[in-house]
Amino acid sequence: MMALTGLGIPSFLPVPGGRIAYHDVGPRTARPPIVLLHGGGLDGRMWTRQVAALSASHRVVVPDTRGHGGSSTPEGPFRPHEDLAALLEYLDTGPAVLVGLSMGGRIAVDTALTRPDLADRVVVSGVGIGEPDFRDPWVLGVFAEWARTQQALDADGWVEAFLRFVPGEHRRDDEVDPLVMEEVRLMAVDVLTHHLPADPTAPGPPIEFLADAAARATSFPVPLLGIVGELDGTDHLRIVRAAVAAVLDGELVTIPGTAHYPNMERPAEFTDAVLRFLDR
Repeated sequence: MMALTGLGIPSFLPVPGGRIAYHDVGPRTARPPIVLLHGGGLDGRMWTRQVAALSASHRVVVPDTRGHGGSSTPEGPFRPHEDLAALLEYLDTGPAVLVGLSMGGRIAVDTALTRPDLADRVVVSGVGIGEPDFRDPWVLGVFAEWARTQQALDADGWVEAFLRFVPGEHRRDDEVDPLVMEEVRLMAVDVLTHHLPADPTAPGPPIEFLADAAARATSFPVPLLGIVGELDGTDHLRIVRAAVAAVLDGELVTIPGTAHYPNMERPAEFTDAVLRFLDR
């Protein structure tokens, strides 16, 4: 049975122009709560293994960003860090540990910069602070294939290109746990099935990230843990390491034998890294 069945029925919070689906599990009195923010093209189910491990002792909140999972498809520009702030205020979590992978890491960083009262500390994986600076030919090649398949309305090709980030540049597909590949494929297909825009050839969802986040890295208001998969792309490794070096209180953890989704490939090691960061 796939691990993706483990989060149950979500709750919903109305926000201007849509709604946010979320799960809120574990003891409500546990402080600080842990918020798990998924990567682009996926949804909160990518954190199933962390929820199972953390919710026995921590309150765990897992939202879906608009355009993903059970949340509404965006009808116009929106700021995901404002959606997250609205959810945390509604749940009255107080300062929370914001854990984000890829797109989710940008949301965590933007929330901490704009609402430091809601952030106890931040964990990012596969992303740094601000707009990523991609230079690696392998990553740029994947992006070019995304663009080509999008314009050709080739959904299967788009998903196959998306899946390249699971093994990364240095492994073949058959060197990755097939369950992880299957789960990432299912979530990506679900996004295309339920959140495809009226014109699939148009630019992606109108997500507005914080424009000056990178310029504010040196004044980042809370401790930052960067987690990298040892086999992730060169750009992703560089971006996370640069963020950790830029902030006042930064720490780096490398998880061997993994690429862009270390939380799914080696969940126990990822969870242990987060818990050690909490216990500092």
